[in-house]
Amino acid sequence: MLQPAYLKKGDKIGIIAPARKISPAETAAAIDCFKSWGLEVIESTNLYSSDNQFAGTDTKRKHDLLAFVNDPNIKAIACARGGYGTIRLLDINDALLYRKNPKWIIGYSDITALHGFLYRQCNMQSIHGIMPVNVTSANTSKPAVQTLRDILFGGKPEYRLKNHNYNKAGTATGRLIGGNLSMLYSMNGTPFYPATSGNILFLEDLDEYLYHIDRMMMTLKMNGTLGAISGLVVGGMTDMRDNTIPFGEDAETIIHRIMQTYNIPVAFNFPAGHHENNQAFIHGAEVRLQVNDADCVLEYL
Repeated sequence: MLQPAYLKKGDKIGIIAPARKISPAETAAAIDCFKSWGLEVIESTNLYSSDNQFAGTDTKRKHDLLAFVNDPNIKAIACARGGYGTIRLLDINDALLYRKNPKWIIGYSDITALHGFLYRQCNMQSIHGIMPVNVTSANTSKPAVQTLRDILFGGKPEYRLKNHNYNKAGTATGRLIGGNLSMLYSMNGTPFYPATSGNILFLEDLDEYLYHIDRMMMTLKMNGTLGAISGLVVGGMTDMRDNTIPFGEDAETIIHRIMQTYNIPVAFNFPAGHHENNQAFIHGAEVRLQVNDADCVLEYL
């Protein structure tokens, strides 16, 4: 699998907005942070455009994405925020453009669609991690930001997870793939849905009804995803919603129940998702997942 080159001081990092619109005030702290790492920050032409909830029209957003993809001087691309809209910019006919000038592309949530495209169509690694909208002057020294810096400059963090009652012991290796559960569910059947056979699947989500979590997990069961993976890592299931008549299980319990069918390691409490401790990881990298009664470790191979 193609791994983009790590960064060095003086390299250029571009910021684009492939989904929801964003303001200069919301990117200011990230720009200062990237500059403090010795990087030159390039803002895309239409970064602060607006078209209803989007950061400009599909045409403008795709222009900015491909302009940075095609620029050999841009060594990394940070997606400013999620929301919705990234999948509208993706075309399998553009895959060779991404491979011509490989670079790290960073984001999470709605950017799961882009990670899936890069993995499935471009055979390329990317970074699931914090976006400029999440960076503040107060959190630049915290793991969410520091793990992104580590990976961009060649580090490979080791993740030690707190034990969870729903963990299933075991050891698995494979490529770490996945992202936002709602996005993966919506990508099912598209050419951007990641190949899961023998890989370790990561899932996280935000602000979903609990019965939606059950429905989406049942879809992953019935489409063969859960039967094909070698391990499951569950991140933040944040700010879940319920109906007037309660569903009766929280998100973790739903996932635990469904995973009882499979004899593979399962690890909850992975530090990634829609919360403050959204640590970066390399999407598509070979990893080893070890789960036992005492702790859980995920490490790069």
